[in-house]
Amino acid sequence: MTLPPRRTSALLLGCVLLAGTLAGCGSGSGRQSGDALTVGLVAEPATLDFSGTDGAAIPQALLGNVYEGLVRVDQQGRIRPQLAEKYERSADGLTYTFHLRKNVKFTNGAPFTADDAVFSIDQVKTRWKLKVAQQMAVVDKAVKVNADTVAVTLKHPSNNWLYAMTSRIGAMYSRTGVGDLKNHPVGTGPFTVGSWQRGDKLILRRNADYWGANPQLNQVSLKYFKDAGALNNAMLAGDVNVVGAVQAPETLSRFADKSRFQVIDGSSTAEVVLSMNNSRKPFNDKRVRQAVRYGIDHEALLKTARFGRGTLIGSQEAPTDPWYAGDSNRVPYDPAKAKQLVKDAGAEGTVLKMRIPNLPYAVSAAQIVKDQLAQVGLKADIEPLEFPARWLSEVFNKADYDLSIIAHSEPRDQWIFADPGYYFRYDNPAYADLLKQADAGPPQEESDRYRAALRMLSQDAAADWLYLMPNLMVADAKLQGLPVNQVGEGLEFAGVRWSGK
Repeated sequence: MTLPPRRTSALLLGCVLLAGTLAGCGSGSGRQSGDALTVGLVAEPATLDFSGTDGAAIPQALLGNVYEGLVRVDQQGRIRPQLAEKYERSADGLTYTFHLRKNVKFTNGAPFTADDAVFSIDQVKTRWKLKVAQQMAVVDKAVKVNADTVAVTLKHPSNNWLYAMTSRIGAMYSRTGVGDLKNHPVGTGPFTVGSWQRGDKLILRRNADYWGANPQLNQVSLKYFKDAGALNNAMLAGDVNVVGAVQAPETLSRFADKSRFQVIDGSSTAEVVLSMNNSRKPFNDKRVRQAVRYGIDHEALLKTARFGRGTLIGSQEAPTDPWYAGDSNRVPYDPAKAKQLVKDAGAEGTVLKMRIPNLPYAVSAAQIVKDQLAQVGLKADIEPLEFPARWLSEVFNKADYDLSIIAHSEPRDQWIFADPGYYFRYDNPAYADLLKQADAGPPQEESDRYRAALRMLSQDAAADWLYLMPNLMVADAKLQGLPVNQVGEGLEFAGVRWSGK
């Protein structure tokens, strides 16, 4: 099988974090009405069509709210039926049969049928130009069995494909509703797009004909701001319902009044990776890579850089991954061992080019890493680069760096280390082979094989993992049902409600 395409989307958490992913703000409409919510966002969609335009802002607003898929992922990272009532996988792993829910309608009034499901899958395969669409390349054909049943046959077994169907590529489209997706999305979800004032706000309205449980919110206003700091002030002023993706955890002390505010501290899929260029000195020597891992006091770094908010990890994994290994992949802080490894490799005094994005979390961590590596014989020169343009050009595309720090936000993205051309320049065929076995093998063996692969990645010190970003939000104390964990691409509002409603 072929590896998934290289994607910059896994790196774009920097933009999302800089912008704030879920931040309530506005004119106080959420306070004035018990069935309305105003959500402030900084990263506004360029269009409303994620089939033709990349970026996190579009699926963030629409996936799970306006668009739905045959399957979805829950807060624990498990795949659940959505527009499919149930599904089966054939014994050879090649065919998935989806039994569709009946009486589901699109917001244009058209019924959702097997024809629409086939159409949607075929559109991704034949018309989508985005790299993410290549995850559908494993599909050989999708066919209508009857009005309520679809069979999808793969070219080879793939456990990853079903998970990919919980993302934007699995969104179901109406065959008669794709004429103006940039401005008028048509889906089956609990909300419709009411209006969009570019540069100001996107209004979602409750779908009165929704097939599932009606959301208690009648309206969600996504209002776009340029200053993330202003969101905190708006929250304190009482005009904001939720502040999400908290940039500076030290500001949480401003929201200590529990009668007014609640802090939601959940898990995300964003690994903050200390990247090492495996293809050039000194990091083409495994001993130096291991020295970096032993030489960093991760607990102290998390406490200093993030006020302790985050999860310490030891490989490219998150707690919502089925194969998550907890602390077992972490290495202990042992500066004496690190110093000896540097000496054994003849790398004492090596000056490292640490080129990082000019993002707050990367800048704060970089200085700590520099100071700790200096204690074990490695000198790091920090060079902040404008993100995304310069960092993507110099580090991601050209791999002109020794060390870098970036948050990889895409779920289950262990594949990025299986591509020798990726900016890590990590080349280990045995690791890539384990991933292929996990994907193509029996589902019951998938987690064990991924766990073995991620253990190999850690032992080989392909990178260092500083911490996992938290899904950190501040919300009005009266709000209930906000997602605790960030597990997918969409920020879903169907379960959000005001207490007492």
